[in-house]
Amino acid sequence: MAGGSAPGVDLAGALRPVRQGNAFEETVERLLAVIKLGMVANGERFPPERELAVRLGISRPTLREALSELQRAGYVESRRGRLGGTFVTYTPPAPGQGQGELRRIARQDGARLADALTFRLAVETGAAEILAGRLGGAGVLSGAPAARAASDPRQVLLARLADVNTASPQDYRRLDTLFHLTIAELTGSGLLLAACTDARMRLNDLLNAIPVLQRNIDHTAVQHAAIVMAILDGDAQQAGLAVAEHLAGTGALLRGFLT
Repeated sequence: MAGGSAPGVDLAGALRPVRQGNAFEETVERLLAVIKLGMVANGERFPPERELAVRLGISRPTLREALSELQRAGYVESRRGRLGGTFVTYTPPAPGQGQGELRRIARQDGARLADALTFRLAVETGAAEILAGRLGGAGVLSGAPAARAASDPRQVLLARLADVNTASPQDYRRLDTLFHLTIAELTGSGLLLAACTDARMRLNDLLNAIPVLQRNIDHTAVQHAAIVMAILDGDAQQAGLAVAEHLAGTGALLRGFLT
């Protein structure tokens, strides 16, 4: 989308229709997920109100109420004019900040952390296996999002890998998130993308609370490359194993720092 959203990740995974009984509250939740995961990053623009309202299945007045509250809370700002719209102003905390409170929460509810890690393992290994199977066949994904249909999914995946490999420490978590969500997006399954988005959101604050360690970044780069290589080779079993090994390391860091 020109002028604004994070390139390469379909917002449909997070901006799915809300239930009408709690339309305002769920709209705020969906928009915050997109912001906190970096799917629309600081300085980038949300889709137009008309498009957002359709995606979320809500009225434009409800959407405007939600955006107004997010603006008051400092997450977005509205700009007028031909190049106007709703822009994200949220800056995530520096890696490692807020660790004390999240450590307390993780200790009190270790079962929830374990459950979130299990959920992420299931959906992300599944996404990698499915994508590897499809790329190992015809090479062009039927059912892929329209914005992606004209792109070579292999090049899209390699570009995401390059992005995270060259990320600054401040932007590493966001680009790591987009790398993982792109794997789900390229399967062509909106439901799977939504599940992977949900899984990442359940762990997002915890991941942001632990420091970015250079040794871990170096190791992660090797693991990310192994995941991509297996997917591009069409080796579904190895792709799933590579993702599982990678997520096991992430889980170990979370448990080590927070429990």
